[in-house]
Amino acid sequence: MLHTYKAVLRGDQVEWIDSPPAADGPMPVHITLLEGERQMNRGREMASVLEALAAMGGLSSIPDPSAWQREVREDRALPGRED
Repeated sequence: MLHTYKAVLRGDQVEWIDSPPAADGPMPVHITLLEGERQMNRGREMASVLEALAAMGGLSSIPDPSAWQREVREDRALPGRED
């Protein structure tokens, strides 16, 4: 069973936020890096892009959605294939 402990990685040192796991010696671990601030920035960027899309008229600015879809889905050559 996997257990989760909160910690901060500074260089090659782990500083425990919660109580560290009880261990008599070295133990193998898997560390997952959390991307908190970066994810928040991506959310802000996405919001600004969506606002710009809405200001341009969004999907309602496409006069013929069916024609647009056919154009976007038009067949194209696959990479690495001749013809």
